[in-house]
Amino acid sequence: MAVIDKQKIAASFSRAAEQYDSVAHLQQSVGRQLLLLLETTGIDTEGFTCIGDIGCGTGYFTQSLCEYAPSAHYLGIDIALGMLNFSRQHHNRANTHWLCADAESLPLLNQSVNLIFSSLALQWSSNLTQLFSELYRVLKPGGCLAFSTLGPKTLQELRTAWAAVDDLVHVNSFSPKRQWQGVLSQQPWHTLTEYSVLETLQYDRLQQLTQELKTLGAHNMNDGQRLGLTGRERIKQLRQGYEQYREQGKLPASYEVYYWVVQKAVV
Repeated sequence: MAVIDKQKIAASFSRAAEQYDSVAHLQQSVGRQLLLLLETTGIDTEGFTCIGDIGCGTGYFTQSLCEYAPSAHYLGIDIALGMLNFSRQHHNRANTHWLCADAESLPLLNQSVNLIFSSLALQWSSNLTQLFSELYRVLKPGGCLAFSTLGPKTLQELRTAWAAVDDLVHVNSFSPKRQWQGVLSQQPWHTLTEYSVLETLQYDRLQQLTQELKTLGAHNMNDGQRLGLTGRERIKQLRQGYEQYREQGKLPASYEVYYWVVQKAVV
């Protein structure tokens, strides 16, 4: 997995805040599915005092999470200050709080959170061992972690098309499922539900996909990318390479999505 620049992530998503929801259809769909999985586990939320939404972004799931555990305080956490400012402005309500922080180093007390919800955010972590150690630390015994994340088949068509142009890094690289499983095995988590799916979005033109990624703030975050402008000839080669995937008049873009709902052991 390539090295991820956290400052670049924060800056990119901060800039994207105002327009993010207009193109985040996959992100919204995945988050809704994660909420559904959480609800079907039958967890009793009556005694919940705090839920943390890591990578809360624009606050799209703030209301749903507040309704899921109405007695709990909601804590929206994001590394991008611009996203938090947007969330605070559009979703502020009683018992909502906002925190700009990195999931790998949370300024929270030990065993202070009943539930951590995180949809399509943890893939931006650079150290999964540190990440899960931190999540385990802040969860109360019996507390739950519900998360979705991306796997290495994400944008595989775009990655392969770029590989025919040069050997530089143009597409974000994500950890395989076995790596997530390995890290989860380091603490006594109890898996309530887990599965993966390959989602495919379709576009008329490659530019629609690349513009969407730019609007989302989810363009290339890795070291090793080309600096400066990309020439017309290179873009022409990229388009030609991507055309091999066109089926029934559409260009596909794959997203490999992993879902987990796990529970911290009760000591």
